[in-house]
Amino acid sequence: MKDEYDVIVVGAGPGGSIAARTAAEECDVLLIEKRQEIGTPVRCAEGVSKERLSEFIKPDKKWIASEIHRWRAYTPDGTMAELPGALFGFETVYVLERKLFDRELAKRAARAGADVLVRTRATGLIVQHGAVKGVKINRLGENFEVRSKVVIGADGVESQVGRWGGINTTLKLEDIGSCAQYCMTNIDEPEDVISVYIGSVAPGGYAWLFPKGGKTANIGLAVLATKLNGKSSINYLNEFVAKNFPDGQPAALVMGGVPVSDEFKTIAGNGLLLVGDAAHCCDTATGAGIMTAMESGKMAGEVARKAMLQDDASMKVLREYKIRWHKAYGKVQKHNYKIKEFNANTSDEEFNRIVKDFKSIKFGGMNSLRAATRLLKENPKLLLFMRHLLYRALHEYRLG
Repeated sequence: MKDEYDVIVVGAGPGGSIAARTAAEECDVLLIEKRQEIGTPVRCAEGVSKERLSEFIKPDKKWIASEIHRWRAYTPDGTMAELPGALFGFETVYVLERKLFDRELAKRAARAGADVLVRTRATGLIVQHGAVKGVKINRLGENFEVRSKVVIGADGVESQVGRWGGINTTLKLEDIGSCAQYCMTNIDEPEDVISVYIGSVAPGGYAWLFPKGGKTANIGLAVLATKLNGKSSINYLNEFVAKNFPDGQPAALVMGGVPVSDEFKTIAGNGLLLVGDAAHCCDTATGAGIMTAMESGKMAGEVARKAMLQDDASMKVLREYKIRWHKAYGKVQKHNYKIKEFNANTSDEEFNRIVKDFKSIKFGGMNSLRAATRLLKENPKLLLFMRHLLYRALHEYRLG
């Protein structure tokens, strides 16, 4: 570790590693991770779009647990509808081995030239005249100050980097998903199907099963913090597992929160950029964050490189990152926020009816736009719910 770098990235998750790799193509970069192992603990269901992922890294079987082509939705009354992936904006989903995947991304950052350090915790920022000038670090019990032109905060939903840099990253209770997930064995379910369970099983959110092969699956749920009703997410999860997977045996448990907020207004400052969950860059409708983290990380790394080439890390230059993110995903995030609100205020009876309407349609090879149009013909009352699908279809088309 040197005393000064062009760019310091705090957090070696997918967003941080992509930001570090991108910036390291032309800059001197330090990537730090507070934990002793990159990729642990796993804090998500590990699902990503095959099509989107391939834009960042060539898929490798060593970190892909299963490949998904079908979705099943279950209502509170037990009705099941099988849905085409096109309804969600992609055809194929990979369920990852995040421990291996995250480490591979960090290795690629290192191969691009970044210095990577684990068990290295950011304890504060160096701030001078209103601009971030580096990071205060504790590494293996010793304190250091490392200077840089740009700091990229990729330290997750509990991000401190943003707050240290003067950005209020606090989430409202109604914008937090309280999550719990088991990795379970002895699960006798199809290995190419993701199942989601909606309604009061997980108020304001949903429960899920992501198969990982070998009768193993990630089984978890997210409950909107304002709808916990005196219980915790693990209480809801234990009830869900006892009812639906009584023979399952937990091999691991993870708990935490995910941001399900509208677009965050401030993700850049003088010498500072935030990516991924730290910037509330997520799919608000689902809480998914791997791909949005990688996409925001790439944008931030490119803008950091530009700042170095111009020798100007002021807000004047770094605000390009915010502009690019808003142009690409701002409307999608805002639209998905409305879907989250729809979900939070929909009764079990309404969910039962919605899924039965889905079940009545023979989607076949329909794309998102045709599927949404067909569903609206069946149930015009679903206009608000389906707006996100129509917008997603147009978004897919624009991205090509």
